[in-house]
Amino acid sequence: MNKLSTIGLNSTKTSLIKELMDLGVVEISSQDSKLTDPEWISYVRKDGNENEVLDCDAKISKVSEVLNSLEKYDTSKRPLFSTRKSISSKEFENALQSRSNIEENVAGVLELNRSYNELSTEENKIEAAILSLKPWAGYDIPLELNETKYTSIFTGVVPNIVDVEKLKSELIQKTDRCIVSLVGSDKDQHYFSVVCLTREKDDVYDILKQYGFNAVAFKDLEGTAAENIVRYEEKTKEIKLKKAEVEKSIKEAIPYKHDIQLLYDYLVIERDKNRITSNMLKTDTTFYIEGWIPEESRSQVEQVLKDYQCWYEISEPEEGEQTPIALKNNSFAQPFEAITELYSLPSSTNIDPTALMAPFYAIFFGLMLADVGYGLIMTIATYMVLKKFKLEGSIQKLMKVFFYCGISTAFWGVMFGSWFGDAVNAGARLIFNSDFTIKPIWINPMEEPMTLLIFSFVFGVIHLFTGMAIQAYMMIRDKRPLDALFDIGFWYGLIIGLVLLLFGNSIIPGSAAVGKWMSIIFAAGLVLTQGRAKKNIAGKLIGGVMSLYNITSYLSDVLSYSRLLALGLATGVVSSVVSILGSMGGRNIFGILLFILVLLIGHVFNFAINALGAFVHAARLQYVEFFGKFYEGGGEAFNPLKKKTKYNKIIKEEN
Repeated sequence: MNKLSTIGLNSTKTSLIKELMDLGVVEISSQDSKLTDPEWISYVRKDGNENEVLDCDAKISKVSEVLNSLEKYDTSKRPLFSTRKSISSKEFENALQSRSNIEENVAGVLELNRSYNELSTEENKIEAAILSLKPWAGYDIPLELNETKYTSIFTGVVPNIVDVEKLKSELIQKTDRCIVSLVGSDKDQHYFSVVCLTREKDDVYDILKQYGFNAVAFKDLEGTAAENIVRYEEKTKEIKLKKAEVEKSIKEAIPYKHDIQLLYDYLVIERDKNRITSNMLKTDTTFYIEGWIPEESRSQVEQVLKDYQCWYEISEPEEGEQTPIALKNNSFAQPFEAITELYSLPSSTNIDPTALMAPFYAIFFGLMLADVGYGLIMTIATYMVLKKFKLEGSIQKLMKVFFYCGISTAFWGVMFGSWFGDAVNAGARLIFNSDFTIKPIWINPMEEPMTLLIFSFVFGVIHLFTGMAIQAYMMIRDKRPLDALFDIGFWYGLIIGLVLLLFGNSIIPGSAAVGKWMSIIFAAGLVLTQGRAKKNIAGKLIGGVMSLYNITSYLSDVLSYSRLLALGLATGVVSSVVSILGSMGGRNIFGILLFILVLLIGHVFNFAINALGAFVHAARLQYVEFFGKFYEGGGEAFNPLKKKTKYNKIIKEEN
């Protein structure tokens, strides 16, 4: 990554930013730190137009609301994956020549949305009013009437726990000149109406209050509750008709959806062009840009800067300076960048581990799922998705990862003789009464688990040694070859020596003696070198001796690879159980149908659970065991100025 500094005339700034955005390879860094630097502050000031950015954001929000509305009513078939449509920059510009018409359509749909929301609000209020009136439907006194010349009328509620008969009895004892009516009840409260003489209303009210009475007022309502309910229901019908008309009008705007999407992308581009200027500095006549460009894009950027007569300087970053990270790998490893990014991008002083990690990830995933049927399903499904849809970004990378993992899964399935577990063998016995079997090319893990366990440990040692080798390479690169020898080379020797000492004679007779001397020599080397940072001799020796304890860490790392066996066996065991359950129906039509149904449901479940487990645990082996040997994350992603559109991929025509 190269550092870019450039100065140009304000009169060319807008055009230059457009050209740089079309290139999509220049990250423009913030220069806020220079605004506090006395050497800069007297000459420059911050560039940018925050009002334009806010205006674009407001317009984007409105257009997004319109697109959401159209999406809601669009009944056309939606693809499985939403992808951007490819459009040339010329076609994009031509489509936006009628921008005023598109904006009118946007304004029209926004007005329809506003009308619809107002109608919905009114409808909700009416429905709430109907709900509150329904308990009073049996109350036949007009709601606006709460007193006459000689009487007062109370309407209200008391809690459901109140003894209604006791309340009535107490009121009648107080005065026999009142009428108490229980209008209705629900699980929470009783609805009451009480008519009494006006001169006795205070006495009546006092009794009601003792029972938790709360008055209910029917403001602005005339007629009985039943009559009001009928009127409200009629009003609700009218509102529903109006809403249907509004929805019809919104649907009529669906054909303009693509044009509105173009407007959305245009506004995003304009906002980003205005926003990036806040990362620039300016004087009355010039502007200053500082940022980053990839080495391979240097000539393109230089040509643009020359065309706009800019002064520029492209240089290597200073020692220790953090640079943005842009991962670059071959076609096989590139999809596995998604796995690296899920953890963290490497720091600029570290290296990209993706190319070395990719084959290990695919192999480990395949070992843990290990079934020809599952592998073929993954490979074919991801291949079809990649061919049918123009996927981009992380989703495209993950699809390719699963494609390669599917191939690995099918390969290990052939090696272990697993074709949907033993479904083929079970099907042959059930349907054809045949002893047909598909034998594994290598081993059956369920019959020889120890062989696979040892193989898993061997893979683990190779994986760990690769991580250690990367660390050694980085030490040598940083001009620390002795550190590489002492901290990595001696551990290589000790681990290999211990393996030969413990298992060597079973492989190569007499190699245990070699392993013994290797272990002694390299252990002594570690004792003498691992405490070298200490100041005194005693500290150096104690530090060296204590470092030998790290052998337990390496042992635990190797043991972690037993998960390759565990998850592989889990897939096989569940598959076998599914076959056994499916075969329980016997050799008849019902039994065959049961077999097919159980296999379908069982293998969908087994595939889903164990594919997820393989994905997670294959990543875990990279993140903890492999990355733990050398990796430093925390890198910031390279974020170039480019057209980050949502709906359309704008392709610039070649001159």
